[in-house]
Amino acid sequence: MIENVLWIAVAFMLLGSIIPNTVKARRVISAIGWGFFSIHWFYQPLHYIEIGDYFNVALVIVVGIVCLIIAHTMLREYREDNIPSPDITKMATSATALGSLFYFPFAQMEVLNVWIISQVTDTVFWTLQNINMPAEMVTWNKITLNGYTVEIILACTAIESIALFIGLIASVNAPFKRLVAAFMVSVPVIYVLNIIRDVFVIIAYGYQWFGPESFEIAHHTIAKIGSGIALFVIAYIVMRILPELVDLIEGIWFLVTGFVQKLFYKVVGNQ
Repeated sequence: MIENVLWIAVAFMLLGSIIPNTVKARRVISAIGWGFFSIHWFYQPLHYIEIGDYFNVALVIVVGIVCLIIAHTMLREYREDNIPSPDITKMATSATALGSLFYFPFAQMEVLNVWIISQVTDTVFWTLQNINMPAEMVTWNKITLNGYTVEIILACTAIESIALFIGLIASVNAPFKRLVAAFMVSVPVIYVLNIIRDVFVIIAYGYQWFGPESFEIAHHTIAKIGSGIALFVIAYIVMRILPELVDLIEGIWFLVTGFVQKLFYKVVGNQ
């Protein structure tokens, strides 16, 4: 059921992205897509609660709220017949639709899911062999080192981050040369850094670098901090190449914070 909600959301947002600006109903169609997308994100905390990842519980709830704020803004723009410049909500819709169209087939279609996980597993294993680590690939997606086994899952492929940058880059109206440059400094770099991250986690866990909690420390703490820093640097470089993205990010920030401020003052004012 939730998979159907996701594809409905992507379909509406994609349709809203390709319909010409002159068609006023485009904003309603996009808003419906954002509404369905929020349902998808509000369903995700159940999974993260089960695995004890409370950071992502909070994160997906925030994402769901942002989806509703964007949907509300697009409906308001439709009612007021107001098309802002730059058109932040359309840019956000295009970026999300394109990124989702790239990511969710890997998440929902088993053949693509298995393919990308096996490719990353093979690359990680090859890397371990080339740095003289006595690792063994016990199954198509599990690598053992020193008696400790790590399973490679979809989250270990960096496909989410790759899809995010693909969506952002593809949504920008910029010269092809700059688009290619932004792609080259983001997507391939993210893939390589992710392989290094996976290799680090396997080695740290296999040799128990941090004691009994080696996997949690290596994966949940060090790797996440490192990934966050790397993505921040990559995003900065991409925005230097495509300054148009600054308008999108600032626009979303002001849109969300402006909505929260108005809601706060409305609630306070009614008390």
